[in-house]
Amino acid sequence: MNKQRPTYSVQFKKEAAELVIDKGYSIQEASSAVGVSITALRRWVHQLQSERGGETPLAKAMSAEHLRIQELEAKIKQIE
Repeated sequence: MNKQRPTYSVQFKKEAAELVIDKGYSIQEASSAVGVSITALRRWVHQLQSERGGETPLAKAMSAEHLRIQELEAKIKQIE
């Protein structure tokens, strides 16, 4: 049997990561509170910290600034 992974919105991922970064939850506490795996939450926390540090992620961005950068880069590729 092929088990399908759940998908989460960018907003959900951002809010879950903010529990750890901004609210002081441990990754384990936050993962239990929102019902996601520790591994997934750890990845989202790392991505949000990187974005706040100025890095544009390869995955779908969580912050508005980096999301806009990704949209503009996609338009440039389309034009080229």
